[in-house]
Formats: sequence, C-alpha cells, structure tokens
Amino acid sequence: MKVRHIVLGLLSISVIAPIFLYTDRVGSFVNPSSSRRDFLDDVSAFTVSGDTRHLNVLHQETSTALKEPIGVVYSDHSTVTREHKSTRVLSATDEERQQQQLYNPIRQVIDRAAPGLTTTLDSHPNASDISAIELEQQPTQPSGKIVQEHSDNKHDRLTEPADAQVRHLKDQLIRAKVYLSLPAIKNNPHVTRELRLRVKEVTRALGDATKDSDLPKNAVDKLKAMDQSLEKGKQIQDDCAAVVKKLRAMLHSSEEQLRVHKKQTMFLTQLTAKTLPKGLHCLPLRLTTEYYTLNSSQQNFPNQQKLEDPRLYHYALFSDNILAAAVVVNSTISHAKHPSDHVFHIVTDRLNYAAMRMWFLSNPPGKATIQVQNIEEFTWLNSSYSPVLKQLGSPSMIDYYFRAHRASSDSNLKFRNPKYLSILNHLRFYLPEIFPKLNKVLFLDDDIVVQKDLTGLWSLDLKGNVNGAVETCGESFHRFDRYLNFSNPLISKNFDPHACGWAYGMNIFDLAEWRRQNITEVYHRWQRLNRDRQLWKLGTLPPGLITFWKRTYSLDKSWHVLGLGYNPNVNQREIDRAAVIHYNGNLKPWLEIGIPKYKIYWAKYVDYETVYLRECNINP
Repeated sequence: MKVRHIVLGLLSISVIAPIFLYTDRVGSFVNPSSSRRDFLDDVSAFTVSGDTRHLNVLHQETSTALKEPIGVVYSDHSTVTREHKSTRVLSATDEERQQQQLYNPIRQVIDRAAPGLTTTLDSHPNASDISAIELEQQPTQPSGKIVQEHSDNKHDRLTEPADAQVRHLKDQLIRAKVYLSLPAIKNNPHVTRELRLRVKEVTRALGDATKDSDLPKNAVDKLKAMDQSLEKGKQIQDDCAAVVKKLRAMLHSSEEQLRVHKKQTMFLTQLTAKTLPKGLHCLPLRLTTEYYTLNSSQQNFPNQQKLEDPRLYHYALFSDNILAAAVVVNSTISHAKHPSDHVFHIVTDRLNYAAMRMWFLSNPPGKATIQVQNIEEFTWLNSSYSPVLKQLGSPSMIDYYFRAHRASSDSNLKFRNPKYLSILNHLRFYLPEIFPKLNKVLFLDDDIVVQKDLTGLWSLDLKGNVNGAVETCGESFHRFDRYLNFSNPLISKNFDPHACGWAYGMNIFDLAEWRRQNITEVYHRWQRLNRDRQLWKLGTLPPGLITFWKRTYSLDKSWHVLGLGYNPNVNQREIDRAAVIHYNGNLKPWLEIGIPKYKIYWAKYVDYETVYLRECNINP
C-alpha cells in the first residue's frame, strides 16, 4: 500500500515537476550528477522572508581548536552558541526551518500534488534518493536558551526572567575574579589586563541594576566581550583543584557576610519598628495642645453610665498609639450590628492620656461609648502588689536593657524589646481588677483590624475555661517549647513541650471564672519564680501560656488570622474570611516598612483628611 502511494506521488510529480525543472538551479538540484556541495551552495542562497543572508552551513571540524561558527546570534536576552556534528546540520530555528520548507519548490510540488506524501517519503528507506536532503534543526546545549532571530510572533519566543542579563553579568564577574586569582592567569599579563578591563566595564554597566531594563544599551556588548575573555581564561587555566578551592573560599566568605548582614538587618528592623515616625510623634503633641484649650465640660465623654453595664459588649484596649487605637475602634464599629451596645475601655500612659482623649472627643465612634483612662490612676497597681512591676524596676533589668556590652549575650533581639518595660503590656493580667463589675470582656491588641461583627464571642460557651483564643500550632511552630525553658525542672515537670500555643491579640475572657479560679495569683506566683528570667524570656505570651495552661478554649481559626506584620504570604482566603486580622510582628501598617499589600486593610479605617493628620503630614 505504501509503495502504491509512492508510485502515485511520483506520477503526479512527473506531470507537474517538469515545469520547475527548466531552470538550471532546480535542474542541478535533482540531477544525480550534481555534487552535494553545489546543492548546499544553492540552498544557502535562498531568500527567506526578504533576508538575503546565507544560512550557516557548518562543515565538519577537522581541527581540535575551538572555532566560532559564522553568524552566531547574540540576542538581547541571551547568548546563543551552536554545536554541530555534520555537514547536514543547519543552524536554524524552527521558524526558519519552516520557511525553508515553504520555499523549497520540490516540497511545494509534492505537497500540492499528493498531500501526505512528504511524510511517506521521509520515512522511506531510500528517501534521500527521492526527496531533497532533510534540513535538521541544530541541537543546543541543555543549559542554553534559543531566542528566535526572525520570529515576528511574540508567543513563539522563549520567556526569560526580567533579570536574566543582570544575573549573567554578576556570574561573569564572579568567574573573572576566580580566574584572576589563579597562578596560570597571573602569569599571562595580556589575559590579566584584558580580564581586569572587562571587570571594570561590566561593573560599570551593571551598576545598581536589579532588572534587565535598568541596564544601559551597551550592556549586551559588554556581556559578549566578557564571554570572549572568559573563554580565553578557561583555555589557559587547567588547575581544577585551584578553582574549586577558590570557589569554596568565596562561598565561605559570602556566607559569613550574609550572617553579619542578617544580624544587622534584624537589629535595624527592630530599631525601625520601635522608633516613632515623625508624624506619629507630632500627632499627640498637636492633640494635647488642643485638649488643654477645652473647658472641663468639653473634656467629658457621653454615655458614661454604660461603662459598668454587664449586658453590653465591652472591649479592653491598652495602647499608647493613638492612630492604631482609632483604627481598632473604627473597624469594630463599622461592622457592629448595634453600635450603641458597644463600650470601649482604652487605657494609656500619662504622656498620651490627653491626646487620646482629644482624638476621640473630636472623632467620636458613632453611637458607641468610649472611656479613656490613665494607667497612673490605678493606685492599686504598684510594685508591692505586682511582681512584674517590681522586676521592671530592678537593677538587673535596667542592666539587661541599657548596658550596650550586654547586647551580644542574647541572640534573639526581640526579647530585648523595650516595650516589655511598659506596664501597659502587662495590664492584660489584671482585667478583673480593672473591670470589677464586668463578667466578660474582649481583649484587643492595637495592631489588629476588625472585619466582621464580634458580638458572637460573648455568647460562646467556654466550657469552664477562662480564656478563648485561636491556637497557633504548626508541626513545630508556636508550641510550648518555643517559648518556655524546658531544661528547667519547674517547666518540664508542669508543662507539655508539644502543647499548642495560642494567640494574644483577640481574646474573650470570662472574668467571673477568672475570679473564681484566682488566676491573677497564678500569674503572680510564676512571675516571682521567673525573677532571674530562667523560665522564659521577657514578654506576655510565655506567662500567658503558663497562667492559662489547661484554662484556654480553642476558637475557630476564622476568628483571628495572624502574620500580617511579618509574613507576606498569608493565605488570601483566610484574610478575606477572618473576623480579625492581626499585624503581629515588626512590619506594622503605620510604618514605612509595613507590607504594602496588607496596608490597605488598615488604611481604609483612617480618615487622612482629618485636620490633625494633615497638619502632621500623615498620609496613606
């Protein structure tokens, strides 16, 4: 059957093909007496898409020396080198090959006369005697990338990273530096001078570029010139052991530099996170000045009779950040079904007390009730009652925080955060004392944003537990052994190192159960045992884990999603369905170092047109 198709095809050719055989070129193409050299010369002279340049017909190399093929293509995005095996291999891309076939008169005749015969002829044992010599695509090195030279279709081009040339140039610099350190190169002054010149040129071209579009127009020329110089160096040096040794030394040096830079980055990030931006420093000063211009009757909040009503929804917020506190209140009220039933108890320090009051007097949260208190007014909270207050004023604590030579003694800088010196951070352990008439209170950190109505939390049955919180366990993440020192017998005998931790930031506390179980005394006892910081480092989560051990009810994770202050890859679906999102970490949304894509959730609850924000130049 196959032979029959071949015969039919040849009969068709015998009728149509003579029309094309009158020309000398095509006649010599099919004439058996013509040499293959004549055929290749003629094929190379074909015009493809108006391009009169010869195709690169590559001869078999007879010399052992490397020779550069004629017309090697250097694209704007990569350097293409071609390897050849026989005279039948042409350096052509897929599109060029298709064009060659399109303009091949014999193949056109065959395709028109007998569709499908081309495949049959190519697969026939004597196909080379029947049809033209097949043009094979040039194989390339696996690591190379071919960029089509004549393709007008962008979809046919291979996609490369936006920084491909930048990375190539950086790799060239590393190779050049390695070569310059080798004895064989040092003994060749000409190559040494050339490499040093190339290093200067590439360094100048590279500059501070992070992507290819940042590079100057001559960067490709510098890249090609460096490649040629590196090839010379490669041929000269033959001591692989020396190269390996040099690369290992460079790797070790780079790792050491990376370690130092990471430590510096951590320190500077901590410093930035705890340094008050100029605008947030201006705001309380401006508000305080305004507050003291008011008469006494103007300094009072309305609806103060609701402050001790246990039937309402009460929130506890301890903060010295006015703008952050405003976002918590605004976002909560924006999603509350009955705003008039919500009461916010804000406690701040003496410095920010007047400013905090002035903000909420001039920006009242609708029908909700606001109370602002000064921690200095809690006379019962003193060092004789609170162990942590006593420890915060001790000489050892002052030495820990303020002696510079001690900075290297603690590898984890976050435990040296001065915020732990503020009693505001420890007020969460005194909720029953602060709100003696209330039965339940929702504790909120000032770096959260509320996205849904939270009233359902007050109706939850905590099943005899004191604290309702979202667990933060991973396989080994946020478990007890991450926070507590289990080498100490007091910890190892009383707690499970693999127990799940839970999140502070949005916690529903049953104050009636708290009082019944005398939780505050539990907290005091463990604080006294940790006076030398041998049980845990400073902070509120470790003593919270201990104090509420086996007294915490696990909330559904959709109530509270964490990580927006350090993790740029928080699941978007979790953010969208969360009742509360938490910017825990150093990258707070009111700082320039905040993660940009998360700032929008926070910024939409700030009215940047407020006169105080405009005067302090606080912008989105």
